[in-house]
Amino acid sequence: MLLYPSVDKLLERVDSRYKLIALASKRARQLDAGLPATQVKFTSRKSVGEALEEIEAGDVVIDPVVQSEQV
Repeated sequence: MLLYPSVDKLLERVDSRYKLIALASKRARQLDAGLPATQVKFTSRKSVGEALEEIEAGDVVIDPVVQSEQV
């Protein structure tokens, strides 16, 4: 169960649960591949939790240009 960060706070940053999951999984894969993190300290020890913390902080967002091209 996800306790931190709160799903409600995450949905303030991303407008749907589907996009939130897609963004978090993509960022978690990037972190696992060795891309640098945007924060120094995380509450979570797993890459998915770290990705969600970055999303909550506003450090990771969906690119609006790519999103509008898909529509």
